[in-house]
Amino acid sequence: MLQIAGTAELVTLILMLANMLTVHAPAISQILGPLHGLAYMATVITAILVRGDRHIVWVLSLIPGIGGLLAARSASPQQLDRHILDEDV
Repeated sequence: MLQIAGTAELVTLILMLANMLTVHAPAISQILGPLHGLAYMATVITAILVRGDRHIVWVLSLIPGIGGLLAARSASPQQLDRHILDEDV
């Protein structure tokens, strides 16, 4: 889940920047802005839920754009598996 949220955050940021550098259509900005904000918050909240004993996981998630992917990389597989198992119970 952290990998998906981090990827969504990065993709929406790239699309927003591409829009600003090219046509700068206000309609696209009005859609992508809230989507990026939602993806960013989902990334931070997910990182807080899976962090376990490692605070670096959620601290990395605070970096805009690539923070979610960095947090997913720094989280151990055991932390990610434990979070998935806790949700299933």
